[in-house]
Amino acid sequence: MYKRILIANRGEIALRVIRACREMGIETVAIFSEGDRGSAYLDLADEAYCVGPAKSALSYLKIDQVISAAEVGNVEAIHPGYGFLAENAHFNEVCRSCKIDFIGPSPEAMEKLGDKNSARAIAREANVPVVPGSDGLLTDESDAVRVANEIGFPVLIKATAGGGGKGMRVAANELVLKSAIQQAQTEAQAAFGNAGVYLEKYVERPRHVEVQIVADHHGNVVHLWERECSTQRRHQKLIEESPAPNLPLETREAMCEAAVRLIRNCEYTNAGTVEFIVDQQNNFYFIEVNARIQVEHPVSEMVTGIDLIQTQIAIAAGQPLPFTQADVVQRGAAIECRINAENPDRNFQPSPGKIEQMFVPGGLGVRFDSHAHQGYIVPPHYDSLIGKLIVHQPTRAKAIACMLRALDELRIEGIATTASFHKKVLQHAEFVEGRVDTSFVERVFLSK
Repeated sequence: MYKRILIANRGEIALRVIRACREMGIETVAIFSEGDRGSAYLDLADEAYCVGPAKSALSYLKIDQVISAAEVGNVEAIHPGYGFLAENAHFNEVCRSCKIDFIGPSPEAMEKLGDKNSARAIAREANVPVVPGSDGLLTDESDAVRVANEIGFPVLIKATAGGGGKGMRVAANELVLKSAIQQAQTEAQAAFGNAGVYLEKYVERPRHVEVQIVADHHGNVVHLWERECSTQRRHQKLIEESPAPNLPLETREAMCEAAVRLIRNCEYTNAGTVEFIVDQQNNFYFIEVNARIQVEHPVSEMVTGIDLIQTQIAIAAGQPLPFTQADVVQRGAAIECRINAENPDRNFQPSPGKIEQMFVPGGLGVRFDSHAHQGYIVPPHYDSLIGKLIVHQPTRAKAIACMLRALDELRIEGIATTASFHKKVLQHAEFVEGRVDTSFVERVFLSK
């Protein structure tokens, strides 16, 4: 097992990894930018090094600075968390060349799956359903028109690189399709440095359901069941839960088995998430793989009792999984609300600033993963996530009631947060009845 690990990240995920390492008897080296200097969680690391100015491109994304901190800190491995360099295959390669273990998949697997077009090809080879669409990247407008007419409008143009809804357009007819392709290519080039786009059949009002997997270096691949992530705004998740409500058992099992086949087929190791959309008839289709730990991983931890961060570390160190598929059982229901420093009444405008007062909820089955505290100054330079409120109860109805109580208890004063918006969502009939799709938030709350 490792003796010393560097965490190439910040905020709540950095604190989450520090805690996992401390329980495993592993020393930690944290990094921080000038924008995060003085953050309280840094005191929990054994050492902490500044890697540059507040701007991410000059600090957390600066590979040479991160590697220098790792070498000065004399670490054996780097945990990338999520975001920043977590899915950067080049950084992964640099770690390897410096003889530092990257706690994640190999750079080869990351490159294969990081390109959505090649990931679709891998899925087909593994007999995993994919949304009907182009066989590869679109070469010209006539090619796109031909494919669209074959599969039927409406269609979805998607960037092969990146995510978060960038480089994505819906086209209802040929005229819209031609301009949408150009818009998607331009946006993808600007955002990811890759203008490649492909075309898929547009599935109307789908659900977004993902499967958490872990795979070791000994050929063992296990899923930790599924998470429902349909409650989202502009392709950004707001609430996640497990199990997915109203998903037939046969669909759930088939989807999880498909995720395992795909991961096994590309020789993937460590933790990852296979993402699917599910149509109104409960047919599921592969969309992408996130080759890292995800923000919503606590949902899976709560229903399975498995610490995913500690599992990641053990796998990277060469240890076999200590459990089999038969050991992984979903118990009860878990829900996570992302508490962002945003103002829902002002179109979710970011709300950086000083937290004047903060009271964290507690009680049986309540967990709050956050690096924030009273007196903390939320910087304007990074993602607005300041905490994740997670509850776990015997049933979904009890989990919703528990979450509403916890949101009432949560007090964060001095800045605006999304807590009040979560309460509105949790009390809406469509959410309570488990009838949510990816258009739910925009359709119900933001269309006026």
